[in-house]
Amino acid sequence: MEVLLLLIPVSVLLVLMIGALFWWSIRSGQFDDLDGPAHRILADDDTNDAIPTASPECDNSGGRQGGLTSVKPAPDEAR
Repeated sequence: MEVLLLLIPVSVLLVLMIGALFWWSIRSGQFDDLDGPAHRILADDDTNDAIPTASPECDNSGGRQGGLTSVKPAPDEAR
């Protein structure tokens, strides 16, 4: 029975701490946009410049259009 004198204040303190953390998370905007990250991963972002366009002197695609090219040109041994 004496343990209740310890457990009741500890549980009230725990509830107050959880309530304060929940209040802080709402006030800081943690729950503002729940759907945005889920839709952002499905967005098509092919318009960025992740792969730079190659200059004509570093074209090693063999005359094919759209082939992968290196960013640095290969050393030309004929020069």
